[in-house]
Amino acid sequence: MGPSPSKQRLIGYARVSTEDQAHEAQLDELRAAGCQAIHQEHGSGASRARPVLARLLREIKPGETLVVVRLDRLARSVKHLLEVIEGLEGRGAHFRSLRDPIDTSTPQGMFSLQVLGAVAQLERALIAERTRSGIEAARRRGRQPGNPGLRTKDPLAIRKITSAKDATYLQGLIDSTDTWLPTVQRLRPQCTWETVAGILNGKGQSWTVERLRRSTRRLVREGIAEPALLTPTPRRPSSERLLAIVAAITTTNPNLSLRDIGEQLEKLHERTPRGGRRWSASSVKSLLDRARASGLIIP
Repeated sequence: MGPSPSKQRLIGYARVSTEDQAHEAQLDELRAAGCQAIHQEHGSGASRARPVLARLLREIKPGETLVVVRLDRLARSVKHLLEVIEGLEGRGAHFRSLRDPIDTSTPQGMFSLQVLGAVAQLERALIAERTRSGIEAARRRGRQPGNPGLRTKDPLAIRKITSAKDATYLQGLIDSTDTWLPTVQRLRPQCTWETVAGILNGKGQSWTVERLRRSTRRLVREGIAEPALLTPTPRRPSSERLLAIVAAITTTNPNLSLRDIGEQLEKLHERTPRGGRRWSASSVKSLLDRARASGLIIP
C-alpha cells in the first residue's frame, strides 16, 4: 500500500508560454494544492520538446505525486498521457490532475485512467480504418497512395519527410528517457555498453548495443545527456565493476529477489568473486551489502 495522500510529496508541473496571461493562476492553483516544488516548462502546446518534463520524470522518487492543473498542460495526446503515467508507475510515483478525475493513487482515479486507455485504443482503430478507406478510395479513382513528391524524388519533399522523421525519432527518445537513461547515467562510462544493454534488457526492454549508444549520442548532441557518458570505459578492478553493476540492477528494478539478481549477473556472464559461473543468494547479498556501504545504493 502506498503512502497516504497527506504524506505524499506533491511535485507540480506547469507548462506556460510568454503569451499565456493566466500562467500565474496556474502556479497559484498548484501551490494551493500543496505542491512543495513546481517545475515550469516554457513552450507552446504545439512544441514536442519537453526537456523539463523529461528531466522531472527521470528524477521523481517513489511515493511522490506529479500534479498538473489540467491534462492539456502535461500531454500532447491521450497516448502521450498514458506513456507518462506508465513511466511514473514504473518509478513507484503517482499522477494527479486537479481539474480532471484522475488520481492514480485512488481506485476512482485508476478507473478514469482505464477509460482514457479505452478511448485511446478506439482512436487508433478509427484512424487506421480511415486510412485504409482513404487508400481504397484513391485507388478506385486511379490515384496512387502516398506522397507524390516522394514518388518523383523531389528533393524538397524528401528533405521535409526526413526532417519530420528525425523530429519524431528525437521526441520518441525524449519521451522514453525515464525508462532507460537513468540506468545509462548510473553505469556509464564505468561499465561497457554491452553490460548496460544487458541490464536494461533484463527489465524486459529490447536494446542492441549500437542502438543504445546511438540513442545516448543523440541526447548528448541535443544537450539532454552529459557528454561524459560517451567516454571510453576505463580499466577498473573487477570488484568495483561488480558493485556498480549490482547497484544498477537493484536501482533499475528494486523488486528483484537475490536469486533474480543472480540470474541477471549470470546472463551478463559475470563471474563470482571466486571465479564461479553460478551466483548464490549469499554471494549476491554480500555484493549488495558492499554496494550499500559504498553509497552506490541509496535506501
